[in-house]
Amino acid sequence: MRYRDWKTAELDRARAAVAAWRAEHPQGNADQLLADISAAFHPDYAVVLRGILWAVDHHRARQIIGIVAGSAEAR
Repeated sequence: MRYRDWKTAELDRARAAVAAWRAEHPQGNADQLLADISAAFHPDYAVVLRGILWAVDHHRARQIIGIVAGSAEAR
């Protein structure tokens, strides 16, 4: 899949699906994510789903340790 073929709505749908999956499977890994939700997306979207999972985990880790993006304390 070429980048110009991506649709913003599809990326938003992938973000929501990965976040929901992570909420249900806090100990799950990327391979389990792909096995569970990749059928709902284009076959070439696996790398995107893995990247979104990383971003979701990274964001949650920052929340847990108290680093909030955009706060005055973070600057």
